Amino acid sequence: MTVDPETLYRQLGRLIETMPDLNPYPLSPDAQQWLGRADALMNQSGDVSDSLDWRVAMHTLNTASRTNRIEDLKGLLYRVLASAELKAPAGVRGSFIPAGNSFDAFTALSKVLQTATKDVLIVDPYMDETALMDFGGAVPENVGLRLMADSASYKPTLQPAAVKWVQQYGIKRPLQVRLAPQKTLHDRAIFIDAATAWTLTQSLKDFAKRSPAEIVRADDTAALKIAAYESTWLTAQVII
Repeated sequence: MTVDPETLYRQLGRLIETMPDLNPYPLSPDAQQWLGRADALMNQSGDVSDSLDWRVAMHTLNTASRTNRIEDLKGLLYRVLASAELKAPAGVRGSFIPAGNSFDAFTALSKVLQTATKDVLIVDPYMDETALMDFGGAVPENVGLRLMADSASYKPTLQPAAVKWVQQYGIKRPLQVRLAPQKTLHDRAIFIDAATAWTLTQSLKDFAKRSPAEIVRADDTAALKIAAYESTWLTAQVII
């Protein structure tokens, strides 16, 4: 029995995101457990050829060409991921972003931000100027942009970037920045028009730079998340 493409796509993305170092020998228990999960997912892909290639590469990890086999495993995972993405619903395509693909990260996040018609709230405890410099321009004109960071974790480059943003754009691109009390923010998230919620697996400043990242639409918990962070926003410290 095979899983549906969307589930396979999301599970493979998370699997790749947590891929351990497979070079040390013997393999650690964590690495062996990860390989077991990967093997199970590959068997669910529905492609017999990919499953056989995976098994061959996995069972030859202990040979002299160990490094090549690890690269084969990675290549197979990304190939099956790409296949599942093509078959998945349009709304979830591009949500998994491999490490170092800064342009893909920009494209995926920009698509989300561009859907806003009234308001965007970005929550990121470790926010810095990247939220504005890299992604702020994707928010449509005349749509309010709100940024909320952790008062103890945000980066000092955020405030001066916000000041320059307001000086340059004024009411054309309205901006508000607030700081929530220490350790009250538990997600990195984007809320569109107080109706749609997206969670990010990494902070914007690091998104997909050193390890794979994912942006996931939170359908089942969207209303609860929106209400919780709107409540936090109301009591957060205003800096812009």
